[in-house]
Amino acid sequence: MYQSLELFQTAGAMARHAGARQAVVTRNIANADTPGYHAQEIAPFRDVYGSNPAPTLRQTRPGHQAPDVTPIAARPVAGRSEPSPNGNNVSLEDEMLASVAVAREHSRALAIYRHGMTILRTTLGRG
Repeated sequence: MYQSLELFQTAGAMARHAGARQAVVTRNIANADTPGYHAQEIAPFRDVYGSNPAPTLRQTRPGHQAPDVTPIAARPVAGRSEPSPNGNNVSLEDEMLASVAVAREHSRALAIYRHGMTILRTTLGRG
């Protein structure tokens, strides 16, 4: 754990993923009355994490690396709720539940990060 600190990379990836999911939920809520709009969602972190290969970074000078910017694609939701007469299938109840679930995911990522920092501080004798 202490050699590569993957715990912090994973917690950061979880937080970024939760932020992207929250943005999609927000977009769905904002378009709840837009005719023909179809709700979208992003796959859960556990499904996405193992499927993305590690990005290749190109170092242009010592100590400089490009940020990890991996786009997360939203996909349309099929059959979650019955479409309204104008073709919109956004359910505010479903979106509110999804928002709570995403908030929990984000809180979990921050808790993992905080716990990892506590372990490191304790190991260094500064805890």
